[in-house]
Amino acid sequence: MLAEERFQKILELVKEQKSVTVQELTERLHISESTVRRDLTVLHDRGALRKVHGGATAVDMEYAAKDESVTVRQNLNQEEKTRIGKYAASLVEPGDFVYLDAGTTTEAMVEYLTCREAVYVTNGILHAAKLAQKGCRVLVPGGEVKESTLALVGAQMVRDLEKYHFTKGFFGTNGVDSVRGFTTPEPAEALGKETALLRCRRAYVLADSSKFSQTAAVTFGRPEDAVILTAELKDESCRNLKNIVEVPEE
Repeated sequence: MLAEERFQKILELVKEQKSVTVQELTERLHISESTVRRDLTVLHDRGALRKVHGGATAVDMEYAAKDESVTVRQNLNQEEKTRIGKYAASLVEPGDFVYLDAGTTTEAMVEYLTCREAVYVTNGILHAAKLAQKGCRVLVPGGEVKESTLALVGAQMVRDLEKYHFTKGFFGTNGVDSVRGFTTPEPAEALGKETALLRCRRAYVLADSSKFSQTAAVTFGRPEDAVILTAELKDESCRNLKNIVEVPEE
């Protein structure tokens, strides 16, 4: 297959799905990972797509109208998510009453949580199962399960969260913008995030580098409402934010 033909097929998939992984492209196009990565670099340099760790997204993903599925997002920016998640997990201490938001970056955090002397509240179905398997005490609010993210959302979930007062909260986000704040595509999920965020003594938003200067439909917090944990701040427009922690490499 000629290079330009590969480029066209990759762009067609990105246009259709909004995001693709390297593994998916190798299987669909029957080419090696190294070839896929080189092709994505070329297309990124042309401005045709946005290359991220583990795959690529459409350039119009700067405005997200809906959530991608968990299976798609789990494979994007894995190295950064692992680095951020491991650091975030180290912040949990005995006696903490922790809110853990649904999402793939907070899911990476769960893998490194070892503190059983904390109590965890989460709207993430996968998070709750993994924490219970670790022997942690886990509370789950009521609500409806959102298919794409496996997150609990809805009025019951919000009412349950209004009863709690968290020492620390860890949140995922679809976008971080110095003006629009933290955003997510759907109002129901935004309301749950906002409700929990306002009940945290200390809040952290976990955001890999691809989330900066991205905007989804609904704001759930101001930039100053949480400490932002990231692997590397590449976006100059967010340099003015004073509450960003760039997680060091080990």
